[in-house]
Amino acid sequence: MTTTTSAPRTRRGRRARLPYVLLIPAVAVLAVGMGYPVYWQITTSLHTYGLAQQFGQPAPFVGLANYTRILGDERLWAVVVRSVLFCLVNAFLTVGIGVGVALLMRGVNRIVRVVLQVSMLLAWAMPMVAAVTVWKWLFDWRTGVVNWLLVQLGATSYDQHNWFAQPLSFFFVASVIIVWMSVPFVALSVFAALTQVPDEVVEAARIDGAGPVATFRWITVPMIRPVLAIVLLLQIIWDLRVFAQIRLLQDSGAPVSETNLLGNFIFELGIGRQDFASAAAVSILVLALTVLVSWPYVRSLLKEDRS
Repeated sequence: MTTTTSAPRTRRGRRARLPYVLLIPAVAVLAVGMGYPVYWQITTSLHTYGLAQQFGQPAPFVGLANYTRILGDERLWAVVVRSVLFCLVNAFLTVGIGVGVALLMRGVNRIVRVVLQVSMLLAWAMPMVAAVTVWKWLFDWRTGVVNWLLVQLGATSYDQHNWFAQPLSFFFVASVIIVWMSVPFVALSVFAALTQVPDEVVEAARIDGAGPVATFRWITVPMIRPVLAIVLLLQIIWDLRVFAQIRLLQDSGAPVSETNLLGNFIFELGIGRQDFASAAAVSILVLALTVLVSWPYVRSLLKEDRS
């Protein structure tokens, strides 16, 4: 009897351990692929590492001196505030527009839905450099379509208006580009979640007298909240690490010191000034800032998993 009951327990124990065993290769690859760069950044940030060290000179250990110098730099804090504000505004704007487009796809007929989905996939699949180049042409101060259209509508002050000369209008254009490139992912993800909302539940809410807004707020949102939390978390992480779009737009004559975000600031320190140690220190601070900003959403996801 003991042998008979112990055999199923052994099989159940093996089945319970099997998923963890299968995860070992993936975890090992992630640990090597992500662990080594983080280790290199931390090590570099604790040494003096400039152009001489690139050619084989020893890197003196300086401890936290790089962090102390960077944290005392007023330019860093201006860039941090600018980056966080830019990140949050774009992340929430992207998710809001993406949810609206997903609801639109849910409500239109099949032909219109397919057209919307194909259009978003094409926008999403467009190479980033090509997309930024097209938008730069549209907002060009000499031959741009945007200025021409605004002048035709009566806004004559926009005749040869340079959108990249002032930080506020520069970041407006940057936000348009980033939101345009990010909305397809959010819209398609939320639309997939909306298809899982039972029609019977929505119909029951309408029968009880709930309007479209109340149905969306009290029925739809709670059911798709996990997807909303994930896409918002991803957008915050991605928008906090924006680099290439800003760099390409700065080439149009923008004031670099007033339009740098964290990624561009790191690039300026490392590539521009050959101060790789300070760049590594700022990179570690960005990592910590990313964890800090995204932690509330990660915690909410963990709570939902436990429940």
